[in-house]
Amino acid sequence: MSEVDRTIIAGQAAIERSRERRRPVGTKSLALRRQHLFKKIGRIAIGFGAVLIAAALFGALIQPLGFTGIMAVTLLLIGIAVVFGKWPPFSEPRQQDLPKTDLKQLAGRAEIWLEAQRPALPAPARQLVDGIGVQLDLLAPQLQTLDPSEPAAANIRRLVGEDLPELVAGYQRIPAGLRSEAHAGRTPDETLVGGLKMLEREIGEAARNLAAGELDKLATRERYLQLKYDGLEAEDGPGKIA
Repeated sequence: MSEVDRTIIAGQAAIERSRERRRPVGTKSLALRRQHLFKKIGRIAIGFGAVLIAAALFGALIQPLGFTGIMAVTLLLIGIAVVFGKWPPFSEPRQQDLPKTDLKQLAGRAEIWLEAQRPALPAPARQLVDGIGVQLDLLAPQLQTLDPSEPAAANIRRLVGEDLPELVAGYQRIPAGLRSEAHAGRTPDETLVGGLKMLEREIGEAARNLAAGELDKLATRERYLQLKYDGLEAEDGPGKIA
């Protein structure tokens, strides 16, 4: 293989890794990034409003702005857009931060962390990471109302915030040249894929269990309403209006 061919292949691999990094694992990571962007836009809008109001008051009460004043205001608006466009930067989650993440944001923050790790994983593992993203999306709505003191919350925090990142990080700590060599009957690649399959199943099961609890509550409420209003109708009789 020529040097040009190797350069082309290396370039294509770099482009593919970049695409993998940008492609979201799930919708909750996108929601967190969008929320951060909207906050930035809000700060820029507030800054613009303050500057324009101050400029208008200055021009009305003190003296007209003139060309120099208009240029100064324009430069100030550009400065506000640049500063608040870059600050504060989006906080990329670290592995050690995930176990302490607020339960309501745990699914989205775990997705963002997985997006950063995915390019370094083998192809079968990347497909499983996408599947885990789907399960995290299903789990996320349940986490919005889950009491952090409940045993289910501790189990999910351990599953998503500890077991999942430790499996991926443990694989990445193995030198790349040894990942395809068998150890105790399995290669690290196979161990990673097997672990991700198990975690995908467990996260999906946790989401279904929490949803089943809500369904049970809804069914209980429906039964209560049936007993309540059927009883009222029986007391009032068919010809009476409550």
